[in-house]
Amino acid sequence: MPSGKQLADIGYKAFSASMMLLTVYGGYLCSVRAYHYLQLRSARRQAAQEEKSSGVL
Repeated sequence: MPSGKQLADIGYKAFSASMMLLTVYGGYLCSVRAYHYLQLRSARRQAAQEEKSSGVL
């Protein structure tokens, strides 16, 4: 039977590991969102450039 200190250590390690995973997952979600934002901005900029060049003709 584990002692109280051992149980507390196990609980602390489990909590720390879950917080680390949540942090990594949050970073992943943030980077995916930033990537999609940059792709959308690039596509809009390209569409505006094409519209401007076609309007000149």
